[in-house]
Amino acid sequence: MKIDAELAELQAENEQLKQQNQWLLEQLKLARKRQFGASSEKNQLDNGEQLGLFNEAELWVDEPQPKQIKAYTRRAAGKVGMGNLPKDLPVEVIEHDLPAEQKSCPDCGQGMHAMGRNTRDELKFVPAKAVILRHEALTYACRCCEKHSDHVPVLKAAMPAPVIKGSFASPEAIAHIACEKFVMGLPLYRQEQDWNRKGIPLSRQTMSNWLIRVTQDWLQPIYDAMQAQLRRQQVLHADETVVQVLREDGRPAQSKSYMWLYRTSCDAQHHIVLYEYQPSRSVSCARRFLDGFEGFLHTDGLKGYHNQLPPSITVVGCWAHARRRFDEALKIVPESARKNSPAASAIMQLGQIYKLEEEFRQLPQDDNFKARVEARQQRSRPLIDIFFEWCAMQTALPKSALGQAIAYCQSQRFWLEHVLLDGRLEIDNNRAERSIKPFVIGRKNWLFSNTPNGARSSAVLYSIIETCKENNINPFDYLSFVFRNAPNLDVQNNPNALERLMPWNFKASPTITV
Repeated sequence: MKIDAELAELQAENEQLKQQNQWLLEQLKLARKRQFGASSEKNQLDNGEQLGLFNEAELWVDEPQPKQIKAYTRRAAGKVGMGNLPKDLPVEVIEHDLPAEQKSCPDCGQGMHAMGRNTRDELKFVPAKAVILRHEALTYACRCCEKHSDHVPVLKAAMPAPVIKGSFASPEAIAHIACEKFVMGLPLYRQEQDWNRKGIPLSRQTMSNWLIRVTQDWLQPIYDAMQAQLRRQQVLHADETVVQVLREDGRPAQSKSYMWLYRTSCDAQHHIVLYEYQPSRSVSCARRFLDGFEGFLHTDGLKGYHNQLPPSITVVGCWAHARRRFDEALKIVPESARKNSPAASAIMQLGQIYKLEEEFRQLPQDDNFKARVEARQQRSRPLIDIFFEWCAMQTALPKSALGQAIAYCQSQRFWLEHVLLDGRLEIDNNRAERSIKPFVIGRKNWLFSNTPNGARSSAVLYSIIETCKENNINPFDYLSFVFRNAPNLDVQNNPNALERLMPWNFKASPTITV
């Protein structure tokens, strides 16, 4: 009996080691895929088909699908690309003529006339240049009173207030610096080098001080107004990502801080994208930021969203996160076995759900997308039920990639199914992930923020710029507009003046007469 017990113990230990070894091999394969493989979630199968986000439903259909061939339009010879340029670009004409002695006919010697022109268009780029903008306000006095009166009236022409008092910064200069960093991802130290090459000794410290100052004085009120309007929406998206702040009281430089993102959904009249800097990832940050909001909130699977938000907020899960875990599980399956693997089966089923969403986008959008709600209940609900029944039937090891993907979906089912509640809801949180991507790309260039004030200013500037982009507004034009007009308006105390500066009012009124 003792031998049998020892044998059983060894067999159990051996099975445990096998599972551990399998898990380690999976992690190694995933690590190699993340480091050296493509980041796209599309995977090549043996037959060259792609297991993409919206085409999985067709991969295993028996009947071949007809291919749609887009029409091809031949471009005019010699005009390749010029037709796509703005029509209002200024045209500079360079005329090439024959010397006067060559304008005589080589046969009869008589003068020749111009019978036509051969034209070639080129796109010329004029590098940016700096100029000094000098404001001169004239002062007037009365000559007659100077001679005959003890009081001389003096009148002064009005001069617009500067964007920063006591500074030589112009609205356009600050807007340019902000767009270079927060749109193009160009750190201030590299901008400093560029200014120096132009012969202008502008330090990164000066540029940083300018950005922080205009954010606190002129952009923060606009940010606060957009936050108030965001809270009045009924459907929002949220996400967060890491940011490093070097000089934060009581915390080492290596500490992780977070940039939170909140944005409107597809039903919003005006799109709003807001970033907020916080030193932690606690969902209490979201609860404070969304104070007063009542409605649906698209999020990822962070546990805090599910138990730390008020009952007035209904959390909606992200099906893209569910699919992503099966995609990772598929990457570690040998290519020869991928098509018939459980991970491929899961992705196929999720692809059918996504395929329906493509159709539902064409449905009428009145009455809170009522048609989409009914279509989801009739067509998506059965597919969702079948998918979770399939998950319950699987016997994958809990710690394997497939087992973790299944466990994630089962644990998130309650929130994933919330997409069926309202037609304005989206099947995933990709809208927030797309909006947070510009910050992630910029972070790869500037790496960190020096102080919390800098991080908060960055959050406001990113918010203004991304909101402009979402509303098809040129960020440079809008920032120049704000910095030029806000100092001459009482934006701190006058809501009407502040409303005139909001991004969605910029198109109708690019300039404000003070």
